[in-house]
Amino acid sequence: MKSKKNTPWRRLDNAAKIFPPTSGKRDPKVFRFACELREPVEPEILQTALDVTMELFPGYRSVLRHGFFWYYLEASDLKPQVRKEASPLCSPIYDRNVSTLLFDVTYFDRRISLEVYHALADGTGALQFLRALVCRYLALRHREELGETPPQPDYDASETEQMADSFQKYYDKKKGKKAPLKFAYKLKGPKLPEYRIKVIEGVMPVPEVLKLAHSFQTTVTVLFTSLLLCAIHEGMSRREEKKPVVISVPVNLRNYFASESARNFFALMAISYDFSRQPAELEQVIPEVARAFRENLTLEKLKQHMNSLIAIEKNVAARAVPLLIKDVSMRAAYWFSAQAETAAVSNVGQIKLPEVYAPYIRLFDVFTSTDKLQICMCSYRENMVVSFTDPLSSADIQKYFFRWLASHGVPVELTTNPTEEEERVSEKEHPPGDAGRRKGRVFN
Repeated sequence: MKSKKNTPWRRLDNAAKIFPPTSGKRDPKVFRFACELREPVEPEILQTALDVTMELFPGYRSVLRHGFFWYYLEASDLKPQVRKEASPLCSPIYDRNVSTLLFDVTYFDRRISLEVYHALADGTGALQFLRALVCRYLALRHREELGETPPQPDYDASETEQMADSFQKYYDKKKGKKAPLKFAYKLKGPKLPEYRIKVIEGVMPVPEVLKLAHSFQTTVTVLFTSLLLCAIHEGMSRREEKKPVVISVPVNLRNYFASESARNFFALMAISYDFSRQPAELEQVIPEVARAFRENLTLEKLKQHMNSLIAIEKNVAARAVPLLIKDVSMRAAYWFSAQAETAAVSNVGQIKLPEVYAPYIRLFDVFTSTDKLQICMCSYRENMVVSFTDPLSSADIQKYFFRWLASHGVPVELTTNPTEEEERVSEKEHPPGDAGRRKGRVFN
């Protein structure tokens, strides 16, 4: 589609529509993927690799605009510039009053980071961009060893396929039944100042994690969701058990519907656990969580969920409402839906690149800005990274989680971002962002 100025533009996909009206300082709706290399990053080469990658993902050269009735993505001639890490993690990217691209590429020491505003893409879509960027950087950096034409990631979607709105493609007008809203248990406590988030990451060997999950006859995602439920329950009072603990789990719809979209194409399922009625021991929690996963991860359930969301968008009366009113309504709807969530768990899964690049890469990690507690996890070859982000000062849940893993034979190397006090003591030693990462203890 084209605007009056003949500038190409696209409507936001269904999942993206909630992000512009609900973005703010407390949660700017930004997530980060990072690749840790085994050598320092060369910024000039990274910039060249980024320029090449942008030619492969032209739809990412977009800015977010707002009209009278809706937000939309408009093509831009802005050129992304690589910069050294200097800002707090997952800082705001979208500014309604400033035209900027909806992602940033930064570096520090051995890390290449990609931060993305969620209205542009989901984790799977953004990961395709980062995979291409890392491979092209390494191909340029190690041309003598890798040759002139080293292999590239197995993603060759056209611009049309990349920017497709797969929600619209698979909408079939069959309305799904919405589950009644139930208020969930909410984590409480002092929050970090200046809307900051705490990041605590655990690096652990993939074989040991898989072995542990198999010992419970379950998957890693089910095990970690169950473990998070138990960690949260550890800090609940008997009175608080009256409210269910609800874990929100994003589902990559590309695993169920054919799509090469590099935009948003995911659904959310809610795993609810009532400790006042259900057992509290992990060995008993796991089968209950596994059952909830099986019941929710069916094609029929996912279609119902997707159709119920798009039906609102298709409503003629709703479409005619001015954007100003839509924003107020969507903020209210988002607030109510947030009351039905305690925390979130997102498993990106195994990240794969051609084997020729393996000697140069240590690991990948992923985490997101959030106004609640969230776990993100991914793995590359032998390393799995489990990242906790939340705005609370306390780290009791994280301690319970990682100590339990360590006590069951999984060695965990912890890192965290610096506190505000540490940054004040020495900005040089503890700069914000990835530059200030501190390695903690290794649990054995």
